[in-house]
Amino acid sequence: MNNIVYLIIACEIGFWVVIIAGLLCRYVFKKETLSLVFFALTPLIDLILLISASIDLLGGATAAVPHALAAVYIGISLAFGKRMIQWADRYFHYYFLKGPKPKKLIGLAYAKDYFQSWLRHVLAFAIGQGLLWLVIVIIQDMKRTEALYSFSLLWCLILGIDLLISVSYFIWPSKPR
Repeated sequence: MNNIVYLIIACEIGFWVVIIAGLLCRYVFKKETLSLVFFALTPLIDLILLISASIDLLGGATAAVPHALAAVYIGISLAFGKRMIQWADRYFHYYFLKGPKPKKLIGLAYAKDYFQSWLRHVLAFAIGQGLLWLVIVIIQDMKRTEALYSFSLLWCLILGIDLLISVSYFIWPSKPR
């Protein structure tokens, strides 16, 4: 397996370790400032991934799907990071501190929430695509960056499918169970 794959896995694990540490500091140890320090480390993880993937490619490596996934990971982390922390915060509070059960959205409220997520997906897409195309332009070798270009097209398709799913929730809203 490529070292970038290991780095992506390590960054994903690191992201959740930092989030859990922040939640533990906030709720178990009552250290609000320390919890904010842990939450603030999440962009640092993105930066480590970005720098490592860039060094690998600038060092002559041929881009592969893991390099493209690094751009996707960074885009998603930046676009959804705060929302993921809020989600983890709600569920940590519910499962470990016996707080209120997080409310499940249905109908039009769910459709609106999903559409807001799609807009975040557009932001993640813009960030990730910007990184992919920046690398393609910097490397200037289509053979070495072909995987990035192909992945870029795949992500366009995924974004389109996600939009169709989002619109479908307005046409066929979910019903209470």
